[in-house]
Amino acid sequence: MEEKYNKRISLKHLLIEGRKMIGLQFYPDSEIQAIIKSLPEIKWSDAYGMAYLPNTKENLSLIYRKFKGIAWVNGNRFYTNKPAKPESTPIDLDKYRKKNRYTSGKKCPDSFLSKLELKRYSEHTARTYISMFERFMNYFSERELFDINENDIRMYLQELVREGASDSFLNQMINSIKFYYEVVEGMPNRFYAIERPKKSTPLPKVLSKEEIIAMIDHTENIKHKCIIELLYSSGLRRAELLDLRITDIDSKRMIINVKQGKGKKDRLTLLSVKMLDDLRTYFKEYRPKEYLFEGINGKRYGATSVLNIVKNAAKKAGIKKKVTPHMLRHSFATHLLEAGTDLRYIQELLGHNSTRTTEIYTKVALNNIKSIKSPLDM
Repeated sequence: MEEKYNKRISLKHLLIEGRKMIGLQFYPDSEIQAIIKSLPEIKWSDAYGMAYLPNTKENLSLIYRKFKGIAWVNGNRFYTNKPAKPESTPIDLDKYRKKNRYTSGKKCPDSFLSKLELKRYSEHTARTYISMFERFMNYFSERELFDINENDIRMYLQELVREGASDSFLNQMINSIKFYYEVVEGMPNRFYAIERPKKSTPLPKVLSKEEIIAMIDHTENIKHKCIIELLYSSGLRRAELLDLRITDIDSKRMIINVKQGKGKKDRLTLLSVKMLDDLRTYFKEYRPKEYLFEGINGKRYGATSVLNIVKNAAKKAGIKKKVTPHMLRHSFATHLLEAGTDLRYIQELLGHNSTRTTEIYTKVALNNIKSIKSPLDM
């Protein structure tokens, strides 16, 4: 469709003096400018560098009619047409609604919580967005949300930088802000001019096989032992481990069915022969009903509990560095690569969309480095 036209206009969501506007972004062209001047209530914004008019269905239809056959109107980032996430278990955020009744300070609007439920965001993402957005709201406690503009948000982010906020924290904050204005309030691309921190690509932190074996050997609780063994031997993310159901373990084919992993993708990964006996011992002792790992109340095991299990095992094994569940996944990939496993197979086991993501492990695998002599040893 776009190829038919040499001229193009992009629609943007703007909020000017508390009113929703349609922004028209275009390259200077006499024909386009003449048509834009004919639009009703059209004005120019020096701040945004574009023309704008009231955001109404009539004006939106008029724009498409006026430019039909003359220019391609790009509305791809103007409409909220993303489908809900295919989450296996819909989330219920009533606990946040109840919490709001008894705590001080501004709280997330119910529309924010409802949209998270409707879009079927994961509980982890929902918790992060709620926490971030409430922090943002309370920074501007004396202001109405629609009175906050791009410059206000930019200054707020700069304040967070001065406080030492990480790039990850800043990105999560931006995501929560954009979620409210763009998804909840239906103004996609509302804050398109807000700059994100430049994405860094740190090398994955990896443990040696000896360190992981020491962690397993220093874990006496069979449930805790199985958790560490599965994280490492199958390359699971922590959330994937917690989502595992008993029926996902296929001991006949020696595979694990990872359902609705990151990106809502299903995949298969390895079931270790060595840890299968431990898993059977655990099952006989704990008798889980639905999830492979369950808490006292029979519900899904807690993410914080898994983190503490890994940290305690590392401490008992005498490992000084900070160890996380994701380090076991990094170690799984790196050790497979060092053993000569094809990168494409590792990609499938990890559930990466592209080998480019998996290639990061080539930078920490020691195969090639070990074959090179230090100049001091020559």
